[in-house]
Amino acid sequence: MTFKATTSLPDARAFLGDAPVMAKRRVAEAGAPTDAKQLRVAIVHYWLVSMRGGEKVVEELCRMFPQADIFTLVCNRDRISDFLKTRNIRTSFLQKIPGAQRHYTKMLPLMPFALEQFDLQEYDLVLSSESGPAKGIITRADALHVCYCHSPMRYIWDQFHVYRHGLPWVGRALMSITAPMLRAWDVTTASRVDVFVANSDYVASRIRRFYDRGSIVIHPPVATDDFVPGKGKGEFYLYAGQLTTYKRPDIAVRACTEAGRKLVVIGEGEQLAYLKSIAGPTVQFLGHQPFNVLRDHLSRCRALLFPGTEDFGILPVEAMASGRPVLAFDAGGARETVSSPQVGFRFAEQTTEALLETMAAFEEVEDEIDPEAIRAHSLKFSSTVFRERLTSLIEQQLSRRADRSADPFKRRAG
Repeated sequence: MTFKATTSLPDARAFLGDAPVMAKRRVAEAGAPTDAKQLRVAIVHYWLVSMRGGEKVVEELCRMFPQADIFTLVCNRDRISDFLKTRNIRTSFLQKIPGAQRHYTKMLPLMPFALEQFDLQEYDLVLSSESGPAKGIITRADALHVCYCHSPMRYIWDQFHVYRHGLPWVGRALMSITAPMLRAWDVTTASRVDVFVANSDYVASRIRRFYDRGSIVIHPPVATDDFVPGKGKGEFYLYAGQLTTYKRPDIAVRACTEAGRKLVVIGEGEQLAYLKSIAGPTVQFLGHQPFNVLRDHLSRCRALLFPGTEDFGILPVEAMASGRPVLAFDAGGARETVSSPQVGFRFAEQTTEALLETMAAFEEVEDEIDPEAIRAHSLKFSSTVFRERLTSLIEQQLSRRADRSADPFKRRAG
């Protein structure tokens, strides 16, 4: 005996469509979170051992989601801000290894294992802050995972050989063995991310290249309100930041030495001794300095020299918030921040000669520079703009996710 269906397919779809609507209503009536501030939120950051650009983003995320817990591989509470010290910070098993707070980078092969040990099953929204490994965490199936990517891991991708050459032979051998496995893990875990947010167009292109994923560009937050424009003509050129090979501080030191221009260098790193050996009497090294000293020098400099390639580069924006122009190498995030002659100049070749030519061109028009116009440009990258754009994105993604869970046919079509 056979039975003939009495309901046509269109009728069945119409009938089935009622169930998700009722389910959605019941969820709302049960008091489920209806906006981002009611969600259980986890912020995952690779390591908290200093206060640089990535950590400033974490601070801003904590202000957006004060209920959030922070997960990080290693934390040095002596080197983070007082604000972050008030947060609930959970570390991995790497924290228990002697010397981890200083030698964490040597533990890179262990980091995938440590990261995947974090239990995030109770969280509705996971925000990973990626430059070191962070996006590889395992979330609940229905959680929203947004990755704010400062950069795909440089030391296993485009900067692999630079980092490898800086290691002793044992480190080089170990990195050669482990890097292929880390790259495979890094690519695989890109699928664990629902939405990639890049901090610049430059990083967005690298996300596409290494992970074959699209991304939305939201520039990182810059605390422009912490800076005020300096008065009058600057007194010296300024280089600030880590004294490492890829940032090319040697170009700034050589250029100012050859031109006989005053240069103040703020920062520390493995190149310090070498830079001192090539510097002339017009170059002054101040070493590591607190924020108030950096802010003072930004407001008094003639221009910030920025000869390296950065994924975004917060320091140039801080200089512009201080009303000072930037002379930057034409690569990376500088193309998006030093975007007009009113705020600075970019040089096409990463050489001393190119910077010298740029300094000469800048000095010809230096008296015409308008500090207030430079500061107005910097406000495009303020913390307020960052919060507004990221909040809008998260709310949009949560809304789409709710719609899909409420209608199985939409989910199938999506």
